[in-house]
Amino acid sequence: MSERLPETPESDSLSRFQILIAMAVTAILLMLVAKLWLNLGAIALMPVRFSSMAILQGLGLGSLISVASSLLYRFWGTYRRNADYYLNMVLKPLELPDLIWLGLLPGLSEELLFRGVMLPAFGYDFWAIVFSSLCFGVMHLSNWKQWAYVSWATVVGGLLGIGGVLTGNLLVPIVAHIFTNLTSSYLWKRDEQRRLKRSESQR
Repeated sequence: MSERLPETPESDSLSRFQILIAMAVTAILLMLVAKLWLNLGAIALMPVRFSSMAILQGLGLGSLISVASSLLYRFWGTYRRNADYYLNMVLKPLELPDLIWLGLLPGLSEELLFRGVMLPAFGYDFWAIVFSSLCFGVMHLSNWKQWAYVSWATVVGGLLGIGGVLTGNLLVPIVAHIFTNLTSSYLWKRDEQRRLKRSESQR
């Protein structure tokens, strides 16, 4: 999830329509950059090989990232505040069916560029993973106060990159990314609805 956000969510909240359009436009731009890079750089895209093993590997990696994110959210206050700021901006206006797009659009477009193109462009090595991860983290920067969220996004980018390099299959980080987005967004929406019900019952 990497849409650019205003600095003050209370005064500049976005509508559901604006969030969905931002996701679509961002996905299109990332895919265009990836396509242009492939053509101009004469780069071979990381292969996408469909198999049950690749899907299981992606789900396993996504589960690992989701569990780690949950632990950080629970025990690291700065990250929790950063994540709430970001997710409140992106998720609060959305309906539950919209979460499908929140999983698919960033999961496909971001993996295409950051893992599918960047990793082969820079040699499938340690520094390729580092560079693509840093770029991935910066994509999630809304303002410098959100450094904890950006730092974790960078680590997640590294894990996705490692998954892609070790398996040689772009499908693995794609599945992991989509699974992570769907899981985190659904859990946040569920908890938000519970908080609203509790606050209404206390009135």
